Amino acid sequence: MRHGFKKRTLNKKIAHRRSMFANMAVALVKHEQIKTTLPKAKELRPIFEKLVTKAKTNTLHVRRQLLSFLRDEKAVEKILTVLGVRYKDRKGGYVRVLKAGFRFGDCAPMAIVELVDRDVTAKGKDSGQIVEVEAEGEKPAEKPAKAEKTEKAPKAPKAKAKAKKAE
Repeated sequence: MRHGFKKRTLNKKIAHRRSMFANMAVALVKHEQIKTTLPKAKELRPIFEKLVTKAKTNTLHVRRQLLSFLRDEKAVEKILTVLGVRYKDRKGGYVRVLKAGFRFGDCAPMAIVELVDRDVTAKGKDSGQIVEVEAEGEKPAEKPAKAEKTEKAPKAPKAKAKAKKAE
């Protein structure tokens, strides 16, 4: 019987689960909307709401607690300065979980996790380096051709070499 076990284990060890939720929380802070599986989304909601509730009181102790869980200074700075101020008068319910159909490969139920009153422009920001794609009409710069190998003098066939040795 599962008396006293509230959380879903998601078939992961505790260290993996804690790290996964920390990474998901950082992504949610950064983009304010993420897409994941439904069970992960339902487990992320109370974790993230506790972080935002702590962030409402911007103290050094809270900053250190958030940093020990999230391990990302930019995310901690945003959650304290932006999200803590945004939800100062709200008593809870900072995260919304919306069902988003099923994944194509394994038919897993998907969900969108987003912040209530989110900043729509934050999605996709700071996702890494921007790679410029060349236009279709232009050709990429060609690499210089490799130097051709010089031909060596042809070797004598082995049969002739054996005949010469026998004489």
